[in-house]
Amino acid sequence: MGESRSGKYAITFVPIMPPQAVTAEVQRSWAEHERRTLGPSISQKSHYTGGSIRKGMNVRHPEYQYLDLLSQVLERGDERVDRTGVGTRSLFGAMARFDLSDGTVPMLTTKRIYWKTAVKEMLWFLTGQTNIQPLIRQNVRIWTDWPLATYRRETGENIAQADFEQRIAEDDAFAARWGELGPVYGKQWRRWLGADGREYDQIGELIETLRHNPSSRRMLFHGWNVGEISQMALPPCHMVYQYHVTSDGKLSSLCFQRSADLLLGAGFNWVNCCALQMMIAQQAGLELGEFVWFAGDVHLYLNHLEQAREQLTRTPRPFPKMRLNRHAASIDDYRIEDFEVVGYSPHAVIKADVAV
Repeated sequence: MGESRSGKYAITFVPIMPPQAVTAEVQRSWAEHERRTLGPSISQKSHYTGGSIRKGMNVRHPEYQYLDLLSQVLERGDERVDRTGVGTRSLFGAMARFDLSDGTVPMLTTKRIYWKTAVKEMLWFLTGQTNIQPLIRQNVRIWTDWPLATYRRETGENIAQADFEQRIAEDDAFAARWGELGPVYGKQWRRWLGADGREYDQIGELIETLRHNPSSRRMLFHGWNVGEISQMALPPCHMVYQYHVTSDGKLSSLCFQRSADLLLGAGFNWVNCCALQMMIAQQAGLELGEFVWFAGDVHLYLNHLEQAREQLTRTPRPFPKMRLNRHAASIDDYRIEDFEVVGYSPHAVIKADVAV
């Protein structure tokens, strides 16, 4: 092993050795290097993400992919004014990778993720609906801010959020007028309007392809319908999903998220994606593989910085496992009761305001 220095950079040369030459002393050296450079680690293979594992060696907790990104945005993010007026600190381009093969899901443990809310939202997407009334009736309020802002702006009434949500839940006519989000996620996934005037079920077609042509490289769906973007309360953030099946029947998914609210959105969206992957895998008769996440603009809102710093002081705990308790008849047949999470013991919730 040698070292060369040039200016402020130090380059270390490590000779490549055949497996039989890797002694216990070298393995201990690798482990010490990883301990010092990668931080706290865990030894469970099920929590490893990507690459290969040297037998008997510890690996870093996969949640550090998120925490490292949080730290990078805080330390060197580009600060600028954004659409909401709140302002962000952001980086462009990020990736995370997680192994789901034993049912382990990347549910953040350094703060509590309300996983049932995330799954309920995904189930709502799959219905193809675009009105918040079904969500409100299930106590899911994450989409209220947009129609509430529209109502206040157009009527001049400074109605309280709780009162607005109650009217949405109880008054069908009020919900039809003020609860609509426009042609958001579910509409594009299940009822994409083509140039030929037909509606296309992207999810249904994806599952059919997985069943009958799993080696296809065209197994994807997306929500970025250019002709309808202006009609949406919020254009899709997690906008493209692609799927891949290995020769031994494992389904992996890749999500591209154009815009990621790192404190409030990313961890929540990971649960969304994994729940969807589980349902699709079951419908296609496949096992779980990996979940891969790519993001474009990864940001922290300027009113989230202290919360992010607090989260960075916490040590990750083991990821939980998620499973389906029954085999649903179709992708449209799943209910929240079908999902079970085992072993989730996170740190306390971290509260922050949503930027609208």
